[in-house]
Amino acid sequence: MVPADQGGGLMRADLLADAVAGLDEALEAVDAFDQALVDGLLRPHPDQANRLAALARSVGGSPLASLVSEATGKAAAGTADEDHFLALAAARTALLGSVHDALTARVEEATGRSPGQEPVAPATTQQPVNLLAAARTWLSDLARSGWRGIDHDTVAGSAPIVSAMLLDPALRRPAALLDGFAAELGASCPGASLERFPVRRWADLWSRAMLLTVPGAAGTPVTGTATGRLLPLGVDLQEHATAVQAQVHAVLEPADGAAPRLLRASVSAPKPDSVVGAGLWQLLRPHMSLLTAVGEGLSMELTDMPVTAEGDLVWSDDHARPGAPAEAFTTARVALSAATAPVTAPLDRHPARIAVPVFLDGYTVQEENGRLTFTVAGHRLTVAVDRVPVAGPLTPAVVAKSGACIGLLRWDDGEFTVQPLAVETTVRKKTAAVHAGAWAGGTTDKNGVRAEKAATDAAAVLRERAGRLLRS
Repeated sequence: MVPADQGGGLMRADLLADAVAGLDEALEAVDAFDQALVDGLLRPHPDQANRLAALARSVGGSPLASLVSEATGKAAAGTADEDHFLALAAARTALLGSVHDALTARVEEATGRSPGQEPVAPATTQQPVNLLAAARTWLSDLARSGWRGIDHDTVAGSAPIVSAMLLDPALRRPAALLDGFAAELGASCPGASLERFPVRRWADLWSRAMLLTVPGAAGTPVTGTATGRLLPLGVDLQEHATAVQAQVHAVLEPADGAAPRLLRASVSAPKPDSVVGAGLWQLLRPHMSLLTAVGEGLSMELTDMPVTAEGDLVWSDDHARPGAPAEAFTTARVALSAATAPVTAPLDRHPARIAVPVFLDGYTVQEENGRLTFTVAGHRLTVAVDRVPVAGPLTPAVVAKSGACIGLLRWDDGEFTVQPLAVETTVRKKTAAVHAGAWAGGTTDKNGVRAEKAATDAAAVLRERAGRLLRS
């Protein structure tokens, strides 16, 4: 979507609106299985058996066919064990992986961006098998009870498992997932009283957690190092009731003159309920100097920074130093279209994980019934303003007045959408850039300062209360 005379290539927005062959059928099979989990698989009724059969048929031509056929038969009879539930989770994940790959291929065709090399399989690491087996047992019990059958006793069974897993750095990835999943289930108990269920979301969490109980599945091996100039594009801030994560999307210009690469750098931290808004940056800022660079509009010079095959920097301040000023929109106009995209590992291939940096220019904005759209080359693209964090100056109103946008191309609810990371708008007859992550390194904005002070006060109160508990 960058005009060719500005150094970019035109994105085929029309391709994003075209139907993808086989996508609806794959999602229908996933939805059928997800509905079977609502009532649980302890004593399945005929409708659930039909839904399980749909999952088996959908992978009938794959290497999973015989394994999943046996698992669905056992589940339909109410006699499935943990290995059978693991096979069902694998089949569901494989289906959504095929959807992810089809959508990613469409995005690559639309943007003209070349994919990177296929990632290598994670190296198997030594992990406490007993803890992973305990987690799988709890997840199997969830599948038997179903979302309608959850109660506080069922959910509480995860607590000792999570507590033990958190002590082992190698298990913190599945532990964080189980902890968040259990928190959501606990807040919804008892399931019998719920009128509606987050069917797709809970099935996503369940199936992913099941696969992460396989030893070595949670591994993210470092496959190389990155040296060169890192040019930030924007920050995606993701908040949960118990945790917060900032993910910086950037372009690396390698020092050896190789083609530029799209990379990510993430930092996460536990989050108390009382810390919200701009205060979230206080939790993240001490752990990654890159956030300060983003807030100050600087590049970063990397030297032998570890990086995974999927393009995730394993950030260490020892391998980075602040560089020269770098304007994100200049980077987007000049370097983004030529940057090589990373390839997603098989376990992470899910349509919800699609987040492709794009630069949009020359669009018109429409707002109807609270829905904001960009019209690009005659085709409408929904703007995911609900994903714009409140921890920054970027707001839906600012996006509605924009003329250019750096965003993440996503796929949600059957269509491609764009999540704004930064926009160019007109302020007092001058073009100004507004970034979602502008307050990442600190701010003098009065609203941001007020939120930061509130977070500081809340953190002080929590520390004082924790001190009392330790002294008592």
